[in-house]
Amino acid sequence: MKTASLLKNLEYNDTKPAVQVLMDTDSSKEIRIAMKKGQVMKEHKTPYPIVVELFEGIISFGVNGQVHKIEKGDMLSLEGNIPHDLKAEEDSIVRLSLSKSDSAERVKGVAEGS
Repeated sequence: MKTASLLKNLEYNDTKPAVQVLMDTDSSKEIRIAMKKGQVMKEHKTPYPIVVELFEGIISFGVNGQVHKIEKGDMLSLEGNIPHDLKAEEDSIVRLSLSKSDSAERVKGVAEGS
């Protein structure tokens, strides 16, 4: 059994979204993205499907030119190769589930480029 917490050791970064791998399993990688109000992750895409859960806050989630307001408790799935972007409307905690084949380093690169 593996355990992790979306709240323990939570740190926000003043200049960019803070990305941390919480759990690496045989089938997925669970990532926490802590975003301060106003922080963005510019348009990007992943080669694999993802699942996004907003644990805390409000995020504007852009997909194909449409912006969707994602609120605490909301979840969404997105197929691979679909451009998307995020903007924190308030301090937010995002849980991102990645395919085992995907890379947490890719997500960190997106956050650093924001």
